[in-house]
Formats: sequence, structure tokens, C-alpha cells
Amino acid sequence: MKLRQISIYTLFFTTLSLSSCKKMLDHQPDDRTELNSPVKVSELLANAYPHLNYIPFAEAMSDNALDKGTSTLERVNEYPWKYMDQIDANTTDNPPSYWMACYKAISAANYALDAINTAGDQSAASYSASKGEALVARAYAHFMLVTFFAKTYDPATAASDSGIPYVTQAQKVVEGKYERGTVASVYDQIQKDLETGLPLIQNNSYRIPKFHFTTEAAHAFATRFFLFKKDYAKVIEHANAVFPGSAIKDNLRPWNTVYNGLGYYELQATYTQSTEPANLLLQEAATSWGRSYAGYNYGLAGSNILQVIGAAGNASGVALAMGNKIFSDDTHYNLPKFTENFVKQTLSATIGEPYNTIPLLTAEEVLFNRAEANIMLNKNQDAIADLDTYLSTRIIGYRLSVHKFSETKAKAFSPALSLQNAMVAAVLSFKKLEYLHEGMRWLDILRLKIPVVHSSVDGRTIITLGADDPRRVCQLPQEAIASGLAPNPR
Repeated sequence: MKLRQISIYTLFFTTLSLSSCKKMLDHQPDDRTELNSPVKVSELLANAYPHLNYIPFAEAMSDNALDKGTSTLERVNEYPWKYMDQIDANTTDNPPSYWMACYKAISAANYALDAINTAGDQSAASYSASKGEALVARAYAHFMLVTFFAKTYDPATAASDSGIPYVTQAQKVVEGKYERGTVASVYDQIQKDLETGLPLIQNNSYRIPKFHFTTEAAHAFATRFFLFKKDYAKVIEHANAVFPGSAIKDNLRPWNTVYNGLGYYELQATYTQSTEPANLLLQEAATSWGRSYAGYNYGLAGSNILQVIGAAGNASGVALAMGNKIFSDDTHYNLPKFTENFVKQTLSATIGEPYNTIPLLTAEEVLFNRAEANIMLNKNQDAIADLDTYLSTRIIGYRLSVHKFSETKAKAFSPALSLQNAMVAAVLSFKKLEYLHEGMRWLDILRLKIPVVHSSVDGRTIITLGADDPRRVCQLPQEAIASGLAPNPR
């Protein structure tokens, strides 16, 4: 592919505010002027994670979002719901702002790696843990970029499908040469960073481990990556590394017991706590999502609420406990998951910029990924064992003799599908409710080419997103296109 001259101003060092893009020219992405110690490098890596939010646009594009049909509700997620390109990054919670946040995180990881390489072999041991975190964080940010801004990995076409720039060098010049590469080349580099970095991570190097890539979080990310790559044996290998034996049950959210007894604000505070065992990787994101999503016109609505939370909405045939905790009126449907916090504008200020803590990787995802991988390897009984474990924490009054999952239940839920596809559909039915308001449904829609239909409440507008619709791929930001990167086809 032809090399493109991309301005570092717009691609990698752009920081976002609600009103403008401030451009940081040719200097490091934090306040440390010299990265000359293991402590400074370690501190820099707090910036190696995207600090903006993909959930608002991912959730809106999915089949979780309906048109509530009222002019009194906010329509800030109208563009993704209608699959219209957003290329202006002057606000948060949209694809171009997330693109910028990912490349800013990548830049921080690369500066850390550059400092580690400069320190030399004699200091290698003292920097080893930071090197591992930087490599895995760099892999994660590139993975999220290639997921949203390129075609989903298909082994038959990945070598020719356009990818995204995979940046491995600290940017010390104003102009640099970058290319989109291919989806296959991006995946190869993600895997290299992931597999090189993971063995170096040391959990005891973190003050608050849940906000960093621990070994458990890195293995959890690996289960997602290899599920997208369709390397199912690797999914199972990494899932087993997160939770050996039967340890996974104690790390699932106790929805049918502890969570079921929590009130609105208690649940909201508990869901993203670092002390919650289910949370494997958390990150703070500048966003008003937590306060706003129930009041968006495009979101969970009464017309499909039973399809999501009712007994007929999942393959167990029993309503799951999460549905009991949805708070609603005629237009607002809210499963409380996010507590809003503020970065104060001054020390004495009473207001500030809102942010939420976002669960990026969870124990439930590890279970679901392992279950699907086992299904694809024709190991249905292993998958059923995981689903029984899951349901034991989701069905109130659970009894194995009554609620045990089975191939028969999967086929009853999806009678027109083959057994293998019905089993996968069963897993997806649980995930759809599990990750309500978290954008994860969109990843499954991308990965499995699930069609989506969005209809206006008056029936006049019907938007059909087919399996190969180019609008599944988010458009690149306008600065990236203007600087020479080829836009995604439309």
C-alpha cells in the first residue's frame, strides 16, 4: 500500500475538549519532561489507555437501541443510530474522538517503550513490568481501532482489507509516514505485542491493579482477540489462564443474590468498583454517558423491553435477575451501572468535567468467550458447564435439577438453526442482556455479521444494516482523511 504523509498534529497528539481540539506539537503526552526512571515510566503508562468512551456510539448502532419517538429526549446519538458518518472530533462520545483517544494512548505506550529501550540492557529487569504493560496496552488500543474502523477479521479477506495505522515508534518529528496496512498485518502486530508483553506483566507493580493490564486482564483481552481471529483453542487456553479450574464462579457478578438486594444508587456504585471481582480492567473516561443514556431518544425502549429482559428473550426460558433492576418510566429505561464523577476545574470549584469508570474487560466475557470457543470446537458439554455456572448466578432460586442448560433448550430457542449455531445464539442471548448499556452487543454484531434493522417509531424510516454493509465500519476522522489516509468505502 502507498505510504501516506500524516500530520502528527492531528493523528496522535490531539487532545479533546467539549469545544475544541487542542494540538500538542512534538512533545511527550504528559508532564514528565524526562522519562529517566522506572517510576516515571510506570506513571506515564496510566495514559496508555483510551480515556474516552466507545459505548455511546456502539450501543446506538446495535439492536439494543430503538427510536422512542419523542421530541423531548436528547438525540445526541442519532448519527450512529442512523449509520451516518461522524467525522468531526470536536465533541466526545463519538467515533472520531475515540480514534484520537486510542492514538493518544498508543503514543504514551510508545514513549514508555522508547525510554525503556534507551535505558539499555543493564536496566532491563527494573523496566520489565512496564514494558509488558506498554506492549499489551498498545495491542489493546490498536485492536479497538481496527475493530471499529476496519472490516472485521475474515481469514479469507484480511490480507487485502484495509486496516489502520499500527504505530510502534515514539513520535519525535512533526511529520511521519503512516499507512493503513491490512487487517491481517494489524492482527499480526497485535498478537506479537500481546504475546511478547503478557509474560512480562507483574501484578504487584500496580497500586490499583484493576486500572492496569494485570496478567488476568491481559489473558481476558486475549480471549476477545482470539475469538475475533477464530483461533478457538487459544481462546480456551487464555480463559483457563484467567480462572483455573472452577474459580470463575466466585468472580461473576452475584445478580441473583447480593445485586438483587441493592437499590438504584447502591447498584450504580457497586457495578464499576475496583473491589468487584468481576471487573478485570477498568478505565476512567471523559463522558456524560452514565447520567444521560436513559434520556436518549435512541436506546432501550418499552417496545422491545421484554425481548431483552423477559423469559422469552434468552435461551434459558427463565427471566434473569438483571431485568429486575431496570428502573423505568414511559421513556427512560436504565439498568444502573455507572456512577458519575468530576474532574474539578479548580480546587475550590463545585462543578467540573464528568467522567465514568468503564468496565473494559470482565469475568463474564471470559466465560462467554470460552463457551463460544468450545461450541465451535464441538465441545458442547464444556460450554454447557460454563453456561450452568453463569445461570447459577443469574436465575433467582436457581436449582440445577430445574434450570440446567441443554442442547434441547438451545434448539428450542433457535429452532431454525443448526445445533452449533443454536448454541452460539444461546450464548449471545445471555450476553445481550448482560452488557446492556455497555456497547458490547455491537462487537458481536460485527464479529458474526448479524443484520440490524432500525425503524422510526412512526414506521416511515426503516434502516437495514446487512451482513456486508459498509456502514458497519466507522468512517475515519476528517483530519486523518485530509492528511492522506484513504477513507472507508461508502
